[in-house]
Amino acid sequence: MKVLKVWLSALLALGLCGCHGSKGASAFAKPEAFDESKQYEITFWAKNDTNKTQTDIYEKAIADFEQLYPNITVNLRLYTDYGKIYNDVITNISTGTTPNICITYPDHIATYMTGENVVVPLDELMDDPSYGLGGSALKFDSPSTEEIVPQFLAECVLDDQHYALPYMRSTEAVYINKDYVEQLGYTIPDVLTWDFIFEVSRAATAKNPDGTYVLNGQNVMLPFIYKSTDNMMIQILKQMGAGYSTEDGTIEIFNEDTKEVLGIIADSASAGAFSTFSISGYPANFLNAGQCVFAIDSTAGATWMGSDAPLIDIAEDAIIPFETEVRMVPQINPDDPKMISQGPSICIFNKSDPQEVMASWLFAQYLLTDEVQMAYAQTEGYVPVTSKAQNNPAYQEYLALSGTDNDTHYSVKIEATKLLLENAENTFITPVFNGSTSLRNAAGQMIEDVVKAINRNQTVDDAFVEKEFDSVSSMYRLDQLGSDTIGGKEDLGPLPTMSKVLLGTLGVVWILIVVYFIVDRMKKMPHSK
Repeated sequence: MKVLKVWLSALLALGLCGCHGSKGASAFAKPEAFDESKQYEITFWAKNDTNKTQTDIYEKAIADFEQLYPNITVNLRLYTDYGKIYNDVITNISTGTTPNICITYPDHIATYMTGENVVVPLDELMDDPSYGLGGSALKFDSPSTEEIVPQFLAECVLDDQHYALPYMRSTEAVYINKDYVEQLGYTIPDVLTWDFIFEVSRAATAKNPDGTYVLNGQNVMLPFIYKSTDNMMIQILKQMGAGYSTEDGTIEIFNEDTKEVLGIIADSASAGAFSTFSISGYPANFLNAGQCVFAIDSTAGATWMGSDAPLIDIAEDAIIPFETEVRMVPQINPDDPKMISQGPSICIFNKSDPQEVMASWLFAQYLLTDEVQMAYAQTEGYVPVTSKAQNNPAYQEYLALSGTDNDTHYSVKIEATKLLLENAENTFITPVFNGSTSLRNAAGQMIEDVVKAINRNQTVDDAFVEKEFDSVSSMYRLDQLGSDTIGGKEDLGPLPTMSKVLLGTLGVVWILIVVYFIVDRMKKMPHSK
């Protein structure tokens, strides 16, 4: 029985530490000063694809920061996808092992915040005269609050407080094979409309008698490919003035306007004029192989776009030379353009030692210094989030040298960057709440499902769309949002696998505990003779 007791105690401890969204952490209390006499080791989770230059920038930033603060060690962990960071953070919240800092999105932070005191609110830290933004006690030149682009900083507000700092910003752009558009008899307007892009795409589907396409003489032509279909749906609805969601999280996307959008997409897909990244593949690869006319992707993906791009992913002999044009995403009203603002932000996780949080805050600020901001922005079509960096003479020189080489000053990349710099006032963000990530995924899923249905020769009509509404609402639990909230915050959503295992173990533990005490009680009872 003693062995059983020990075993049960161990299992119980394991189960308790695995409770999903564990509560009870103390709120962060800002210290009066940073204690430099103690050593701190902090973890930093960041995203990187295959761009070694970005990795080098992170590593240099860490090395330079550690020289300034030798009592702080920063451990870098790189991910290839923001979704993987999100999933790992959720899992680590349940086990109390979150990183100190991570690069993430406000939609994700809204879910992190459903755990009590998991994410540190930054307003008090930002305003601290000594260690806040532009603070007097800092060992580096931090931007002031006023030097962060207001639109970008506003994106980091959740529940009326700042829970993140913006790190980089991008939008989406249309990368165009100008040669093909002109061969089809069209002229590219300054501002594209959806009608124009669908019309030209249909024209590009004409075939020769032998089955090859007239435009490129190849067996493959996908005139219009969209990378992020969630952004496609979101931007069209925004331009229409249609419902998506309210600020408090009310879901509005299942409406007649969405049906109309899906119908237009179905028509274009039926003509062979439209496809998506998840269905057909990376837009840049088709564009650079002469198999696409319009490729829509993030401005941060500009270094892959065009026949002279520095990061081309296809074989050299597959490249078809062409002149690349860059435009903002298609509009419904060219006189009132609306384009999504996106890009990673920095959030800080709460720890038992407030000084450890202070160390994290110092490093988070360091990522906003001109040197880091300018270096990272130059790797892809990102825009620095501070006016301080944007107006730095070195950054202005970088922009002015557009086209002087096909590497650092690759013209398509810099044109994509300028697109956001010149249209910051035309950008928007979607409401952020616990569940907004699921809503975003559902928005893109509907487009994907419609295109897949067309490819399978299924009929896309009102009945199909109504069924699709029900399907994605159930798949992403949109029909459950707000149904089990406590204090205005919903639970963290689907449990990670490890948490499910641990909770299952906890259930078994309690059963065994009950059995043990029943058996023990029976042994102690007097036996009748």
